[in-house]
Amino acid sequence: MTDATVTAAPPSRGRRSYTRSLLIHGALIAASFAMLYPILWMVSGSVRPQDELFGTTSLIPSSIDFSSYLRGWMGLQVSFGQFFWNSLVISVLATIGNVLGCSLAAFAFARLRFGGRNFWFALMLGTLMLPYHVVLIPQYILFLELGWVNTPLPLIVPKYLATDAFFIFLMVQFFRGIPRELDEAAVMDGCGPFRIYFRIMLPLSLPVLATAAIFSFIWTWDDFFGPLIYLNDINTYTVQLGLRSFVDSTGTSDWSALFAMSNLSLVPVFLFFLFFQRLLIEGIATTGMKR
Repeated sequence: MTDATVTAAPPSRGRRSYTRSLLIHGALIAASFAMLYPILWMVSGSVRPQDELFGTTSLIPSSIDFSSYLRGWMGLQVSFGQFFWNSLVISVLATIGNVLGCSLAAFAFARLRFGGRNFWFALMLGTLMLPYHVVLIPQYILFLELGWVNTPLPLIVPKYLATDAFFIFLMVQFFRGIPRELDEAAVMDGCGPFRIYFRIMLPLSLPVLATAAIFSFIWTWDDFFGPLIYLNDINTYTVQLGLRSFVDSTGTSDWSALFAMSNLSLVPVFLFFLFFQRLLIEGIATTGMKR
């Protein structure tokens, strides 16, 4: 009887485990569909006839029409390709500036010794609690006096001055995990702070730099408020301002074209993330293995 009980128990536990696993995966699939539904609906709406856009929740259109992509690309005063180019230039230059400026500031806080370092580090962290709207008017007045309004300079130049405290703090924590013996050995070989930064810290910090680059690019590409404040000429518009141009206050907006261009606007962000995802995952794994 004991042997029969022992042999009968495993199949029962296996069925319960299989049922639990099935329920968990079903719940995850349902949650994933709920999160992806707006994107799928947008993709479907870009090829759906205009008159049935808001009359159904179905993802399957009655007919497929790709003319919305052509209308969206050429439907405004300026080709949508110009908006893509403007966003790409601003996002790439801002990402380079953010990574370079924040990594230099983080290196100074993490590895150099100077008077008032803790005070300035605390002050830098304090800027995280300041809403963007607090400094908006002083910044606008400054850039207006410099003659930078209606140019992309206000969206690019500040990134080179290490203005994002979040990335500085992230890099400081990563730099502190790199052994100081490497710095001491480099100093003995005659390296100064800049050579230590470029030859040692940057090559060992690719994961955290990639993380900062990914988020910087995505946040800059998706930024609407900044370009809305500083860019007035349609030739300087970014993708987000271009998408807003499809919405007409009279109610005659071309929603299919808007959805089509919204789909295309996701492609650069997806490709950028796909290119750097290996370094991002490596950074997460490396952080988990420290100490």
